[in-house]
Amino acid sequence: MIARIFPSVPQSITVFIFWLLMAEDASPGTLALAAFLAWLMPQIAARLEREFARIGEARILLPLAAKLLRDVVVANVTVARQVLGPEDRLKPGFIWVPLELTNIHGISALTSVITLTPGTVTAELSADRRHLLVHCLHVEDSEQMIREIKQRYEAPLRRVFP
Repeated sequence: MIARIFPSVPQSITVFIFWLLMAEDASPGTLALAAFLAWLMPQIAARLEREFARIGEARILLPLAAKLLRDVVVANVTVARQVLGPEDRLKPGFIWVPLELTNIHGISALTSVITLTPGTVTAELSADRRHLLVHCLHVEDSEQMIREIKQRYEAPLRRVFP
């Protein structure tokens, strides 16, 4: 019975508390609205189609994090050289990276990794989730960049998020 009224008690409590914190008021009207939202939001969320994260080989995350840390340091130096150098040498551009990852959590992790690396920013995910648009500060060989992203980041993430 309680599960039908409150599909997620923790979510209801969270909504109630956050509403009170945002309102900065504990008047009867604010409490009533917080209670209403605490009931309504989990009702809506329960009807949404969700894709849950399935974790495969979690041990891959540590070497991936080490690789990412190294790549961030190297990319910072590279971007600093490019930005401080002659502007006409930069060749910014967009590349479409075809994805083999299908899990939305894996795709989100990939977009985060790409955006964390200086010189690249994830710009868009295609509607069918099969391509990722990436803006690069400097693109000499787009095919090489695509291969690098797929090999260095997507391949390990495919093992983590099967």
